[in-house]
Amino acid sequence: MTRRHAILLGPLLLFLAAAYLIPFLGVMRWSFTLPEPGVQNYRAVLADPLVQSVLWRTLRICALVTVITVAAAYMLSLIWVRSGPVGRLLVELCILIPFWISVLTRAFGWLAMLSNRGLVNTWLQGLGIIEWPLVLVRNEFGVIVGMVHFLIPFAVFPIAASMRNVDERVLMAARSFGASRTRIFWQIFVPMTRPGILGAALLVFVFALGFFITPAILGGGRSVMVAELIYLRLFQSPDWGLAAALSVVLMVGVGALIAMLLRQFGERTTPR
Repeated sequence: MTRRHAILLGPLLLFLAAAYLIPFLGVMRWSFTLPEPGVQNYRAVLADPLVQSVLWRTLRICALVTVITVAAAYMLSLIWVRSGPVGRLLVELCILIPFWISVLTRAFGWLAMLSNRGLVNTWLQGLGIIEWPLVLVRNEFGVIVGMVHFLIPFAVFPIAASMRNVDERVLMAARSFGASRTRIFWQIFVPMTRPGILGAALLVFVFALGFFITPAILGGGRSVMVAELIYLRLFQSPDWGLAAALSVVLMVGVGALIAMLLRQFGERTTPR
């Protein structure tokens, strides 16, 4: 890095340090000093059954959301990149319109759709498919639906960018050697788009770990995730030390996960 680059990056680094690093160090200090100095808050994170259940639930929901979101985004990206003008326009509308609607509005929209007297249960009962309403909200199912709906647009962009970088000559060569469309897709096209899949999965998983509004509304307090638990420990049952410890563990875990995945797959997915 030249001196000119260092001068240009200096203000940005100072801003990031002031906006992120200093507050994070303050939260870390709380985790070791509140309510009294020591590591009791981290012991609670490792041993408290309530905290452990919330952490495992968060990881389970985030993993399911990541798999479903990336799969749905891959199909949307494939239509977006490979279809004609009409198909591209429809996909673009499906991707861009959700950005104009706030996460709170979307969460309440799903609540109206999936509640006991919502549109889904009303239609199913009207068609005679079910006799009693299905429990679709205030549980993990409702949380997953709401999170997937919010995160799909974010996953589409890295996958679509990776698809656009696929060398069409490779696909044509495979077709000329007699490979079927299915074999070309699974053995050539999907591996060549692996960087986009990995990027989308990382983006979705990290976003999902910090979700608060959607699980709070669609989970109804029965599917508490770690972000909601931190909020509860800060404002409803004040335990700032445990909330700070949870925040530090979450931050360190996300950083370690990203570093591990990039180290594991970075060389394989780097275009040559």
